[in-house]
Amino acid sequence: MSDLSALACWLMEPGRAELRSEILPAPQAGQVQVRTLHSAISRGTETLVFRGEVPLSEYERMRAPFQSGDFPGPLKYGYSSVGVVEQGPAELRGRQVFCLYPHQTRYVVPEAAVHRLPDDVPPGRAVLAAQLETAVNALWDAAPRVGDRIAVVGGGTVGLLVAWLAARLPGCSVELVDTQPGRRTVAEQLGAYFSLPGAAQDNADLVIHASGQAAGLATALRLAAFEATVLELSWYGTRAVSVPLGEAFHARRLTLKSSQVGQVATAQRSRWTHRRRLALALSLLREPALDALITDAAPFATLPAVLARLAGATGDSTLCQRIDYD
Repeated sequence: MSDLSALACWLMEPGRAELRSEILPAPQAGQVQVRTLHSAISRGTETLVFRGEVPLSEYERMRAPFQSGDFPGPLKYGYSSVGVVEQGPAELRGRQVFCLYPHQTRYVVPEAAVHRLPDDVPPGRAVLAAQLETAVNALWDAAPRVGDRIAVVGGGTVGLLVAWLAARLPGCSVELVDTQPGRRTVAEQLGAYFSLPGAAQDNADLVIHASGQAAGLATALRLAAFEATVLELSWYGTRAVSVPLGEAFHARRLTLKSSQVGQVATAQRSRWTHRRRLALALSLLREPALDALITDAAPFATLPAVLARLAGATGDSTLCQRIDYD
């Protein structure tokens, strides 16, 4: 046992987090010790966890890869950490890596748990990797076709990443639909059109919903064309959601389909591992335009207060909230 200590963010109970010290074990053969440079907060999942809105039935499925403790708390949660390897194999020492680890200043994990950053991906942008992986999996599930008109409802970080990927498909027109007019600038920077819900075009060939709100799902269903698919990316935790399946849902023969990053999309699963998928996401982060998604940064010491602010915010303009470490 080494005497090297680390600080980690723990959710002590719903609505209250604090920083706690722990002693790191000395890395053994096949392990690496990582010093954190940045982490990121998932506005969707982590705020649900912070508020204690994970259903009892999902306690096991919603565990993060290196979670400590159990829902609803105390627990250490998170999955977007970028750091530099301090101890480990020679080929990794000094290298910048991404790991699906909670918010903590240093940690020890198996060598296989870290992913080297491409040389041209800065660590401050690499915190988007987990959310970009979600967006990649969503498009695999959605299976857009060349020339499709695609609507993405919900302009949070994941929704904007989906729109960015979809806009790169040949002939596809992508409309980002959100209630916040301020999302227009970043949507256009990423190659998508922008509309408020009331002005969005209907008859979309594919609709992807990522707003996390029942009203957004209703908008998504309204925009879908005859026999189109609405892909549901939002996760609502313990909240009940009213879905308007009356109206024209049956007459237009719509498909409502779920997508979740915990499993590789069915069409890719026989060939793609989770590691290969995350490596793809990291390689896509070479695009400097994606820096527009990191709208806020705060020091690690303020993380408990930042979590409380994001969990209680309504109409907040924050996209990706990055946490910076000394």
